[in-house]
Amino acid sequence: MIRFALRCTHGHDFESWFASGPAFEDLQARNLLSCAVCGSKAVEKALMAPLVATPAAPGQPGALQSPVHPVEEALATLRREIEKNSEYVGVNFAAEARRIHAGEAPERQIHGEARPEEARKLIEDGLPVAPLPFMPRNKVN
Repeated sequence: MIRFALRCTHGHDFESWFASGPAFEDLQARNLLSCAVCGSKAVEKALMAPLVATPAAPGQPGALQSPVHPVEEALATLRREIEKNSEYVGVNFAAEARRIHAGEAPERQIHGEARPEEARKLIEDGLPVAPLPFMPRNKVN
């Protein structure tokens, strides 16, 4: 897996993981990438510095096992709270959010996955949804 810094033509910066460099290029060539902020299909790699893991001190967790920056720790805390206090509904997020909103399913906190156009439509229809700043655990190593 490789993480690339990306930028759309509207200037939005975001990151995403890919199986390999050629996998990114294949998705880009087939116009299957979109901006995580605005949904634009015009996405390019942005300038980024390599992340080099350093060996951990004896008795300390490995550099890749624990957050190394306060922002990373805050995101890890947010993720733990969301996962503890809501139900993961996967790719059924938009449909389940609509069922809850319509009173057809029990009211509860949920999180999951939605395509950008599905999320925009939920917001346009007045459902209280927001993007999360992390990928579902089943989508990352």
